[in-house]
Amino acid sequence: MSATADSSVGEGGGNGKATAFVSGFKTNPIDAAFLNGHMIRAMDYNDIYWKADPCHPSDLIAAPLALCENEGLSGRDLILATIIAYEIEMRLCEIGRPGVREYGWHHATLSAFAAPVAAGRVLNLTPEQMVSAIGISASRTFCPGAVTAGKLTNMKNTVDPWAGRMGAESALLAREGFSGPEHIIDGKEGLFAVFSHVHYKGEPATFDGEGLVKDLPTSPKSHYRILDCGMKSFPIEALSHSPLTAMMKTVKDNSIKADDVKEIKVEVIARAADILGDPHKYRPDSKETADHSLPYCMAVGLVDGMVTPLQFREERVRDPSLIPIMDKVKVVANQEFEALFPKFQPSRVTITTNDGKSYSTRVDVPKGDPRDPMTEEEIAVKFNALGSDVIGKDQCKKLQKFIMTLESAQKVDELLELTVRR
Repeated sequence: MSATADSSVGEGGGNGKATAFVSGFKTNPIDAAFLNGHMIRAMDYNDIYWKADPCHPSDLIAAPLALCENEGLSGRDLILATIIAYEIEMRLCEIGRPGVREYGWHHATLSAFAAPVAAGRVLNLTPEQMVSAIGISASRTFCPGAVTAGKLTNMKNTVDPWAGRMGAESALLAREGFSGPEHIIDGKEGLFAVFSHVHYKGEPATFDGEGLVKDLPTSPKSHYRILDCGMKSFPIEALSHSPLTAMMKTVKDNSIKADDVKEIKVEVIARAADILGDPHKYRPDSKETADHSLPYCMAVGLVDGMVTPLQFREERVRDPSLIPIMDKVKVVANQEFEALFPKFQPSRVTITTNDGKSYSTRVDVPKGDPRDPMTEEEIAVKFNALGSDVIGKDQCKKLQKFIMTLESAQKVDELLELTVRR
């Protein structure tokens, strides 16, 4: 199988056409999609959409980017493929009844259905080839939720880039005539069928298949899902944003110091308490566990006054002085909040100080949500903070300018060149 794909994309190992960010290493588009997808995902600081299931659609950009470079295509081609990736990925996260996350599967399972559609559009696949690409990709990328449960490992930020890689490789295989099951979504033993055996709260799991294709955007007047996607303002798990925002506001408004705090009670929806407040999250020993730990994020935010990538360096994550503060964090599931999710991501934080006073703040919509979006200036600050130390301030500004005028680029080569450290 890999030989078939390799014959379509040329060489890797430093001799291919596709570029890896930062190093400038040249390889085939499959490996470039995987490498760059990792770099997009690694800090858990990209974007977020959460309906029946969560997703980070920008995880899928690396595959069409690598394929556009390999095929000599334009910025418009990349923009179109990106819009398609977001549209399909986000719709897949809307149609579960309930979402697959509720019965133990990771959303990368769904990404594997969206990734080949975006990649296939770049390669201009026929409908028959596109169907095969979806079948090939999804057949080998079902992902259990263990990757984000309990103690976390490098696989937490790998499964979605892997789905992106599978999308690129599957589209290339389909272009060469390799076939995949056409019934992988709604046919015999496909996605809908295999999960229909699951019972959740006494009812069989179902999918709204019509919702996957209803009112697909066809013109500038249509509504595009990409506009509904949020952007992370903290490099942490999505459901941590509301409680962290609430705590930071409480601390600022009441001039609370870390030494003043007796307890931090965090009320969230049940799945947030389960994912972010289990025993492993009170003693994180890696970045992967720390950025999915409410006790850690609240403790380090209280002490440092900020939660940025700096707070997830190994020496800070392992700092024993944070342990007593993490132990003051009590994560509680609030049943009242369940009915509001996912339209809202409610959280209430109550800080009790050593003098017996309590201060409480509730946040329903975190910063970066489309209802409280980051401004272009705030996005630029985030972009420069992440990129300046890697490729330099001047080059970072050039890259930002190029991205903002991407639709006029005849090829994406310059975009990739600007990501390379000089």
